[in-house]
Amino acid sequence: MKISASLYSNKTKKLEALTEELDSVNIDMFHIDFNDKKVEIEKIEHDIKRIRNVSSTPIDLHIISEEPSKYNNFILRNNIDRVAYQFEDIKENEFDIPNSENIEFGLAITSNTNIEVFNKYSDRCSYILLMTTTPGESGGKFNTINFKKIRHFKKLYPNKSIHVDGGINDEIGFVMRILGVQSVVSGSFLVKENISKSLLKLKSSVINSQLKVKEFMISKEECPIIDIKSSLPNILKKINDFDFGYVLVENSNKEFVGIISMADVRRGLIKKEFDIKKIDAHDIINHRPVTIRTSDNINYMLKTIQNHDFLISFIPVVDNKKIKGSITFFNLINSES
Repeated sequence: MKISASLYSNKTKKLEALTEELDSVNIDMFHIDFNDKKVEIEKIEHDIKRIRNVSSTPIDLHIISEEPSKYNNFILRNNIDRVAYQFEDIKENEFDIPNSENIEFGLAITSNTNIEVFNKYSDRCSYILLMTTTPGESGGKFNTINFKKIRHFKKLYPNKSIHVDGGINDEIGFVMRILGVQSVVSGSFLVKENISKSLLKLKSSVINSQLKVKEFMISKEECPIIDIKSSLPNILKKINDFDFGYVLVENSNKEFVGIISMADVRRGLIKKEFDIKKIDAHDIINHRPVTIRTSDNINYMLKTIQNHDFLISFIPVVDNKKIKGSITFFNLINSES
């Protein structure tokens, strides 16, 4: 996961000094918020030139304007690397995104806007920028409804990227990596204190968090669940349809009884000499998987995983024998490999 540093979140350091300090710790991008109701475009252009004089790090521009098309020439002549337009502020009828193979364009939306608005711009935008606090304001708290929006967007637009801006600290950054977010914008947490220590926290899996599992887990409705009497073909179809690599298993009372992973299927096939007619869920189920509860926090979840000497790539969330959801770690594993 890449980190974009919000330069304007630090009001005390000279822009060049802040830029060079961030470069010294290998920051991925510089994030600049431009709200044309609050600042003149000439100020932004001047700041970009100051940054370019001391750094070649990509610039990530967020435009908040009723008429963003009027800044097309500005974007092109300044060779901006990434540009996101704030959807809710756009008032012009024919919003025109400039043609450039060297610039990555995206659509920014607030927490209250439906993901589906991206569809109109999906042919020109390669990413969505989720504004998880108030756009253009530094130091806000992350709105947890965006956990579900991230999963929903990934399902609707699997070939598009997800970027997140607002309330990013070490614990939220960790969850973003679990969810497979490509980049985050960090402002107050990163640039107001010790930058190197803050960046290390953002990229570390060792955190101190009380965030509850229920806040970011995959809900039961989004999970692959089968009945204990399911046949092998039905199990394989469910695994394929959800592409999680596993299914959760319930009995006739809708109680959680175990999991079946592709590894369990493989062992079952070998044991039954590859006769699929002889295999059902009873034969291949793992009745004693590692589980957690909705009330458990990230610290407890990590300790639970670390207490086992085998790789855990997913974990069911179960309360009183009832499936509540699950958490997968495929994105986290990939980001650290």
